[in-house]
Amino acid sequence: METKTTLPKSVKNKKRGALTGRQLEDLVETFKVLSDPTRLKIAVTLTNNELCVHDIADATGISESAASHQLRVLRSLRLVKHRRQGKQIFYSLDDHHIEKLIQVATEHIAER
Repeated sequence: METKTTLPKSVKNKKRGALTGRQLEDLVETFKVLSDPTRLKIAVTLTNNELCVHDIADATGISESAASHQLRVLRSLRLVKHRRQGKQIFYSLDDHHIEKLIQVATEHIAER
């Protein structure tokens, strides 16, 4: 006869709060995208700012073409959003969670 082991309550609670497979994949993809120095530089530049491609390129020291390409990648994961005003497109971080993620990571490395 097989004996069933019961998990301690603390382990059961941790399992209940664990990420699903899809959530884990999305989190990995988010960190992967933000691990690129150029994309992270763009995200940091957009913290509390709404900028056009020209200004993003200027602030980060990359070409407008490179900025546009990286912004497409960031938009695909909903890390940045855009709005059109006439012929110009302005970019900003998608929501406060992205700002918070950058802020917490910055605080973490400052404590080293």
